[in-house]
Amino acid sequence: MPMSPRHALLRLCLAGGRLGPRRRLLQAHGHDAPAALAAAPRHWREAGLTPAQTERLQGRDAGTLALEARTLAWLDAPGHHLIGWGDADYPPQLHDIASPPLALYIDGDPAMLWRPQIAIVGSRNATHGGQDNARSFAKALAEAGLAITSGLAAGIDAAAHQGALAAAWGVTLAVVGTGPDRPYPSTHADLRDRISLRGAVVSEHPPGTAPLRRHFPARNRLVAGLSLATLVVEAAERSGALISARMAAEAGREVFALPGSIHNPLARGCHQLLRDGAQLAQSPDDLLQALAPQLEGAVAALRQRLAIPISEAIADVDETSGDPHTLWEALGHDPTPMDALVIRTGLTVAQLSPMLLALELQGRLSVEHGRYARKSA
Repeated sequence: MPMSPRHALLRLCLAGGRLGPRRRLLQAHGHDAPAALAAAPRHWREAGLTPAQTERLQGRDAGTLALEARTLAWLDAPGHHLIGWGDADYPPQLHDIASPPLALYIDGDPAMLWRPQIAIVGSRNATHGGQDNARSFAKALAEAGLAITSGLAAGIDAAAHQGALAAAWGVTLAVVGTGPDRPYPSTHADLRDRISLRGAVVSEHPPGTAPLRRHFPARNRLVAGLSLATLVVEAAERSGALISARMAAEAGREVFALPGSIHNPLARGCHQLLRDGAQLAQSPDDLLQALAPQLEGAVAALRQRLAIPISEAIADVDETSGDPHTLWEALGHDPTPMDALVIRTGLTVAQLSPMLLALELQGRLSVEHGRYARKSA
């Protein structure tokens, strides 16, 4: 019997080896994973698959088959997803990075990967002040409608996730170097679970994958690639955070850094970035102002993804119509929290966030402490 698309994609993922041959095979068959697996062996050879990959694709490797069965069981649980490189749900910003993953394992809402994102990264051994800065920046940016992306590590990563979760309707994404079910460090199990409920936990590795050193530099390219910009809060002169910053720059994304004390060794990496051309970040507004053009493009992509009738809901709204279901009427002139807007409009947070961001970019909306109000003429 032919495999389901999900099962066939999973088998391609678990074949291991270099990504290029498997991507070429999938692309040659119109991103149709069952067709790629049903192709004649010569097509596999032409794509560059090795004998070991061929054995796994043919289901002849017992260890791979056992992992396949466990992963299919994980995918059957609510909220678990496998999104392939050629799928409509695959986040478009990853197509622009070097070596985009063949597929992503996601625990949470895949639509959140389409949200405009800011990566906040830094040292695992961060100072208390650095962690406070990461939390406050993450909270403020989340309140402005941006998703906060980081790596679930100790220190700055954890503080960034916590800051986003502290915002009333904040969204955060954890890109991990383990399986999506394996928190690392293990003390972050509760944080991982909260993130999966308010955003998504993302990995290119199947469930059960242990934390291996080689996975984390590769993880950093996804953190940077998913995001419009990367903010480095604290970093030593040699650190994973600087790898993320370099990968962000190579992908054409903005890099920001917080300055620090000349006596703090964890400020030296940030100072190096600033000398090399990173933008100075002294407040969340510095990021929002610098990223306004990119945010507008990201909002447009999200509008299309969610099929939001923006022309009716925002762009051509009649401000005197008195229609209580329009966002403009729901806003009023007094600062209004997101939960009240959800009740007044009947829309979801995912639908409201890009609308509110669009209004802010148009200069028609003010945002302060997670509350939204019309701007006075």
